[in-house]
Formats: sequence, C-alpha cells, structure tokens
Amino acid sequence: MKAFIRDVSLPAFSAGFVAVLVGFTSSVAIVFQAAVALGATPSQLVSWIAALGLGMGLCTLLPSLWWRKPVMVAWSTPGAAVLATAASGGHFTMAEGVGAFMVCAVLIILVGATGWFERGMRRLPMQLANALLAGVLARFAINTFVSLPSALSLVLPMCVFYLLGRRWWPRYTVVVVLLVGCLLAWTTGDLRGLSAHPAMALPEPVWPTFTLSALFNLALPLFVVTMASQNMPGVAAIRASGYSLPVSRLITLTGVATLVLAPWGAFALGLSAITASLCMSPAAHPDAEKRYTAAASCGLIYCAVGLFSGPITAMLLALPSALVMGVAGLALLPTVGGALHQALQPDDSRDAAIITFLVTVSGLTLAGLGSTFWGLVAGILTLFVQQWRRQSP
Repeated sequence: MKAFIRDVSLPAFSAGFVAVLVGFTSSVAIVFQAAVALGATPSQLVSWIAALGLGMGLCTLLPSLWWRKPVMVAWSTPGAAVLATAASGGHFTMAEGVGAFMVCAVLIILVGATGWFERGMRRLPMQLANALLAGVLARFAINTFVSLPSALSLVLPMCVFYLLGRRWWPRYTVVVVLLVGCLLAWTTGDLRGLSAHPAMALPEPVWPTFTLSALFNLALPLFVVTMASQNMPGVAAIRASGYSLPVSRLITLTGVATLVLAPWGAFALGLSAITASLCMSPAAHPDAEKRYTAAASCGLIYCAVGLFSGPITAMLLALPSALVMGVAGLALLPTVGGALHQALQPDDSRDAAIITFLVTVSGLTLAGLGSTFWGLVAGILTLFVQQWRRQSP
C-alpha cells in the first residue's frame, strides 16, 4: 500500500474514477432489469449492487497491488442481458437464478484452473487481438458523436476541451473533460434528482435452488456469453496493452468471487475490456509500471460503491448519459487509434484484421452470441483462407 500511495497521481486516480463511472452507469440499467426479471425486491436490488461492487473492487484492487500491474474486473454486461431476456416473464425465481449463478461460477473456475481458456487465447494472433479490442472500444467511442445532436451544448464543449487538452495538458485531458462536463451539467440543470437510500447496504442472501431448466436456460448461456463476450475482449485488452498477466489465475479468481457472492446477487464477474483500456493507457500514467495505481484506484472506488451502494448508486445515476458517453468515448480515442494502428500494420493479415474490426463494431448477434465472438471467428477464418499452405517467397 505504501508503494501505491507513493506512485498514485491525479490522472491515475481520475482514470480509475472514470472507469467506475463508465463501467457502472453504462450498464447498471441492464443489471437492474436482470434482477427485476428474477423477482428482486428493492432491498435485493441494493444487495446486488453491494455484492457486485465488492466483488469487482476486491478482484481489481488486490491483484493490482500484488502484481503492480493493472488488473480490471467487471460484471458481465452481456451476461446481465442474457439473464434479463431469459428470465423475463417470471419463469424463474431468484433462488433458481442464484443456483444458476453458482453453476456458472463453477464452470468459470474449471476453465480457469485447467488453463484451457488461456491456452486458446495464446494462439490468437496479436493483430486480431488488437482489431478485436479496437472494435469493442470503437462501439463505445462512437456514442460520443451519436449523442451530439441531442446534447450539443454539453458534448461539444467537452470535445473542444479534449482537443485543447491533448495539445496543451495531455496528462490531465480526461480530468479536465470530466470537470467541464460536470460543471455544464450542473449549470444547465441536467443532473437528475437523487433518490434517498440507506447509507449502508444490508445484505440479503438468497439460498440457491438447482433445476435443470435454470441450468440450460440461465447457467449455460450466462457462462458462454461471459467467456466469449466478456473475458475474450478482456484478454485482448491485456495483450494489446503489452502486459503479461496470469490469465488463468485471474479467470479462476473471478469464478471463486462469483461463487462466494452469488447468494447476494453477483451473477458473473469477468475481465474488463473497456474500463481496462482506460486504466492501461498512457493517459492514466506515462510510466507503464505505475498504471496499476489507476486500476487500484478503480478497485477502491468499486469497494466504496459496494459498501455504500444505495447513495452512491443514486449519485452516479444522477449524471446525464450524454456526459458519461462523452467522457468515455473521448478517453478511449487514443487506445482505439493505437489498437487499429497495430492491427493494420502487417500486410499479410490486414484483411483479417479489418474484417475482425468491422464485424465486432457492427453489433451483430447470432445464436445468442455477440459481435465480439463473431468478429473473432470471421477474422480467424479470413486468416486461415488467406494463409493456409501459403509458401513464403
């Protein structure tokens, strides 16, 4: 902890804060939908955020401090979407949902402990990993400009200050953009009203019920999309940023945390891609060896969200969505550019890389699997067709 206090800086802490802001506000509505679909009470909703906040916070904070490398863990947003869809209509109880969470956690532990997932990702060509990451992040960055027509007075000044910041104070660009956005939202009255919640979340465990229907309709789809659409881009972000991390141990850690916290609503934890890119970029810290402080700051804030889930949830949700999308999209632009540059450099794999990028950014969904999975499949097939049995000159 002494090293963290010595190494942390304002840009690193702000990167961690923006990561929480983006990771939380961008998808908490989907988490709420999943909880409501399983019949959650208001107190169970607060319990879900408490469990997820503590799970993400501890799984991010402790490994980052231990290895002094940025480790970013988030809830499975595609998993929440699967739950919200599969559980709609009241076909499953919260107890059956918790049972499915625990089965999913055991499968994640199995994949992590055996090293199957890490060995498969090691075979992924680096240019495709960069293209995959660029596609995932570009979908988020595009939202900045999509929100311009409806929030011109908020987003346009943020874009202007981003350009000025990149020119004159690059280390503090994201901090300045965030402050400008908050100031504009406050002066224009765009902040939504805060609702009152208890200062401390009271955990409300639900003991599991295991059924075959929940296994096939909740647990297995939750596991598949978490690995394909959450952990796969997360590993791509780690590789593209140049860090060497024990992926299998991290996957196992997320599975154990999910298993322990499942009764309180932690449905699935996994490696992050979007928020990881915020904390692994040079904007967080010019020294790559000190960027762990951004991830550790993110973990600390997530723990605070877990401990004070009621009021902090209300506070974060009070921010306009255009502000959140604007800050996130602008902060991710350098990473998108760098990933695309690395992906398109080799001539012999450029077609595969651009196809991976375009399919990923398209938002395609087939057979219940998202565009991150199909983008990777398309890129690998393209690379195979173009390079199979090709003889070097």
